[in-house]
Amino acid sequence: MKAFLILEDGTVFTGTHIGADREVISEIVFNTSMAGYLEVLTDPSYAGQTVCMTYPLIGNYGVCREDMESKRAWTDGFIVRELSRTASNFRKEITIQEFLAEQNIPGIAGIDTRALTKILREKGTMNGMITTDENYNPALILPQLKQYTTGKVVEKVTCSHKYHFELKEQSLQEPLSQRGKKVALLDFGAKDNIASSLVRRGCQVTVYPANTKAEEIIGDRPDGIMLSNGPGDPKECTGIIKEIKKLYDSDIPVFAICLGHQLMALATGADTFKMKYGHRGGNHPVKDLKSGRVYISSQNHGYVVDTEKLDPAVAVPAFINVNDGTNEGLSYTGKNIFTVQFHPEASPGPHDSGYLFDRFIEMMR
Repeated sequence: MKAFLILEDGTVFTGTHIGADREVISEIVFNTSMAGYLEVLTDPSYAGQTVCMTYPLIGNYGVCREDMESKRAWTDGFIVRELSRTASNFRKEITIQEFLAEQNIPGIAGIDTRALTKILREKGTMNGMITTDENYNPALILPQLKQYTTGKVVEKVTCSHKYHFELKEQSLQEPLSQRGKKVALLDFGAKDNIASSLVRRGCQVTVYPANTKAEEIIGDRPDGIMLSNGPGDPKECTGIIKEIKKLYDSDIPVFAICLGHQLMALATGADTFKMKYGHRGGNHPVKDLKSGRVYISSQNHGYVVDTEKLDPAVAVPAFINVNDGTNEGLSYTGKNIFTVQFHPEASPGPHDSGYLFDRFIEMMR
């Protein structure tokens, strides 16, 4: 069946329908990872977005549910050059085509993903529609595309109630002598690997919904607080930002990743802005400004902290992106707080930046 990708600038790509049989309008972004498509599909940070994979062949190792970053897929749509109909992997449970249909995700294959990526890099991220309607009317569709916004997607992806995170692979945990630190993880769209990285290091992790009041978290007396990744514009999270300011004032050690990094910056008087096309992939080099060492990082964000409006009495840059010089982390002055824009739990190096979790644990001690 034919499918069409219509961009808000009027560009149309024609390809083959994959996944669920439905129409979708969302923000179109691209990811440069060569592998990890299941992790991308199940990362809550992609809520409200359709992802174009730049690597030309996707699905060749199938789907292993153990690798999912959450209990379901969150992307609105999926765009690939070629979708593998068969998979060669002893861990495979189903094919990616079956997974897309099961998760109700529509997609398009067979288009020139390089051309699409060039458009997004030159003109910036834009909205688009995936449809199988050969009689689509651009005059009706283009105004809809220009009006679309992702909205307050954190409310959509966060957990509904507080719970204790349990790791399935108990054998991977550290010895009993290193266990015990209590971590409160605020779920703004948290990937499971964040909690897993803490539990493997002996922490007891309690996950809280995004709208939890600071007083409740502080009242539970955690040794440290983790602010997770998540989707959307951080400035939409006005209520959450007020609560994070209270956590900042509490003097409890805090480690924040991605959206959590941006929210802490906003809570302490800094600013954020939307990037032209963002960072999404598993090969972004980031430099530790203290040591001078460069790490390979996994990233997924369309917004960034504006260091031009950063008060050094509150926070100073700790990491920068080697490619474009944008901020990748902050160290808070006089506080046991540090935040990063990239994903140390995603293991792209594969263990380049895992030490940040160890640093957090030392900070709690």
